[in-house]
Amino acid sequence: MKKSVTVVGLGYVGLPVACLCIEKGMDVYGADTDKKKISLIKKGISPIKDAYLNKEISKIKNKIKLTDDVPQAVKNSEVVIVCVPTPVDNNHIPDLKPLKEACDSVSKGIQKNSLVLIESTIFPGTIEEIIKPILKKSNVKFFLAHCPERIDPGNRKFTIKDLPRVVGGIDKESTKKAAEFYRSIIDADVLELSSVKSAEAAKIMENAFRDINIAFVNEMAKSFGKAGIDITEVIKAASTKPFSFMPHYPGAGVGGHCIAVDPYYLIAKAKQMGFNHEFLILARKINESMPSYTVELLEQELKKINKRLENAKVGVLGLAYKANVDDIRESPALKIISMLTEKKANVYAYDPYLKDNSNVDSLNELLEKSDYLILVTDHKEFKDMDIGKLKEKGIKIVIDGRNCLDKEEIKKLGIAYHGIGSS
Repeated sequence: MKKSVTVVGLGYVGLPVACLCIEKGMDVYGADTDKKKISLIKKGISPIKDAYLNKEISKIKNKIKLTDDVPQAVKNSEVVIVCVPTPVDNNHIPDLKPLKEACDSVSKGIQKNSLVLIESTIFPGTIEEIIKPILKKSNVKFFLAHCPERIDPGNRKFTIKDLPRVVGGIDKESTKKAAEFYRSIIDADVLELSSVKSAEAAKIMENAFRDINIAFVNEMAKSFGKAGIDITEVIKAASTKPFSFMPHYPGAGVGGHCIAVDPYYLIAKAKQMGFNHEFLILARKINESMPSYTVELLEQELKKINKRLENAKVGVLGLAYKANVDDIRESPALKIISMLTEKKANVYAYDPYLKDNSNVDSLNELLEKSDYLILVTDHKEFKDMDIGKLKEKGIKIVIDGRNCLDKEEIKKLGIAYHGIGSS
């Protein structure tokens, strides 16, 4: 008998999970409140530009049962996987409303002895203190566990099938059932943890680790920039040490729904318990400062030629938070554009993966309209562009927010260049 699964939330996490479950021969319901997203999937079009999904979506369009009625889908399932967003608000306070609403819907249809798996990123204690009480309103016995998602959009080396997972349940039986389920769909190890809190903390720790290390190199980049030291060369040199060094790279800002968000979940929860995460707060402060720092680099270069940002024609290369994806969540490009606009610059933005969000139709049009450039996203299209075109189009300053362009070639053309810790 086929195992029946409902995936609640068909975004960057839920849609790949649904595809994988179908591939493994399961009967899958896909539930989402976004009717436009459901319509696209029915047509075999991925609502997310991703190599894996673009390939898989045509295979599953006639197999996945799509609905915006979560309780009805859940009534027909042995396993429910919740993959809804867990953002923070403008004050960096965790917003669990989407998760609470999703779990409330699940509680209205959940069947006896069903397994509920939460993949959304949450702070330690969320499952036991918030999710479990919501599901208990169903008045049926259920199993509940957390398996934090590890999707890395655009990563072709580590896909959803190949990434090891960790699980922790509200009791031993929940942990065991969760582990058995994930072992049935992925080709990697599944680690069973002693508690659901440990599983919740694991994801937060993974992303806080990255945030702290990125903050470290961003601060070093600012320091080295003043000292005339090229941080990219220093990182390359330090990386020759075969132990005790892990390279991280500076940039115009940290985006995405994980690194830029998850530390705030732990900061908020720890504060409730009377603990202050000074290290995480400082890392967030440094990384949040990078969009402003990037704009300041352009202002410094403009000052050298007696120009100001007011009325300046500035082209922003990239809107996505990382290379070669269409994911705009928490993107530093949005902050940079906002700052440039506040300073009354004329801003032209282009992203080949987000054309609907761009205000010019092509890279060529952006170069035609701009005098100065800020590269925010290191898309392949930008890294591979003909540098000679910059001179041809009259570009006078390039701020390389990812240190990915050929700075020597740009300088040879008489164009001012400044990277993040590299000039």
